[in-house]
Amino acid sequence: MNIPTDLRYTKDHEWVRIQENMATIGITDYAQSELGDIVFVELPEVNTSVKKGGVFGTLESVKAVSDIYTPVSGVITKINDQLEDEPELVNQNCYDKAWMIVIRMDDPAEITALMDASAYEKYAGAEAK
Repeated sequence: MNIPTDLRYTKDHEWVRIQENMATIGITDYAQSELGDIVFVELPEVNTSVKKGGVFGTLESVKAVSDIYTPVSGVITKINDQLEDEPELVNQNCYDKAWMIVIRMDDPAEITALMDASAYEKYAGAEAK
């Protein structure tokens, strides 16, 4: 299980990369492996306001349809349009090419509630058992 140390993580298996007041969000390696082959990604429009814990999109895999949750509140400034035509990127490169959205955070302090890599590794490891 690949868990980059420079990211923060949620209990719903989203990752967050913070750069100033911007948060880039995707799903973790653990999540994509549990879902299986991703065949469709549905993302919101740019300029959509989102609240921490709300659903911002869905992933459809050969196994199931899963919601993707927002780890921080703010306004979506970018979406990864490439995933519309190449949803398999989520399985191939979930931390780089398969980022999903970028949010301008309303409250950067919200990231303190997210897990670091070590805590997420323990959490995901316990779920995998």
